[in-house]
Amino acid sequence: MTTKAGTGIRQISLVCVPTPDQDKAIEFYESVGFEKRTDTPFFGGGYRWVEVYPPEGTAGIALAPPRPGTDVEPVETGITLTTANIDATHAALQSRGVDVDAEVSRMGDPVPPMFWLRDPSGHSLMVVQQP
Repeated sequence: MTTKAGTGIRQISLVCVPTPDQDKAIEFYESVGFEKRTDTPFFGGGYRWVEVYPPEGTAGIALAPPRPGTDVEPVETGITLTTANIDATHAALQSRGVDVDAEVSRMGDPVPPMFWLRDPSGHSLMVVQQP
């Protein structure tokens, strides 16, 4: 199948998040429930290509070192994670010491209940309830 624009792009597979401490980031994402599927050296000089995925996910997060000479500034990643039970997920992450919003935001239909969490670099991700 070809897209309208004829580029051949069919899906999102990875979102790259600059991460100065890959081991700390891996530990964090595993504590949130992700699984590491790739961890391999590249470019030499101690660089690694790391990919983490939600257990049922086909789109993942690449935890890549920043470009040389570049500082990592916390950003709103635009990444949205889904859960069937927002309150249970919020409580579980809070109990694990994850930096999450103090409470779940409930704006009413059609906006799903949601909260934000932050990784060790300060990057934020949104968690929303999806039935």
